Amino acid sequence: MPKRILQGTVTSDKNDQTVTVLVERRYTHPLLHKTVRDSKKYRAHDAENAFKVGDVVRIRECAPYSKSKRWEVLTDTSAE
Repeated sequence: MPKRILQGTVTSDKNDQTVTVLVERRYTHPLLHKTVRDSKKYRAHDAENAFKVGDVVRIRECAPYSKSKRWEVLTDTSAE
């Protein structure tokens, strides 16, 4: 099964080798038929501490690094 890849903005880089990424998705509400924005934060592994707040990054599912980290930052943002 392929691993999911999401795109979002780094909101925090205060922890060592970890970034918090805000991923926003848009969808049409089934009853109101309006476009709704929904967002969720993911904690992702950043081995080189390369990404800073405000960077747009792509994250990929991976095996757990810790209790809260289930994603890793793709170093090449133009991949796929």
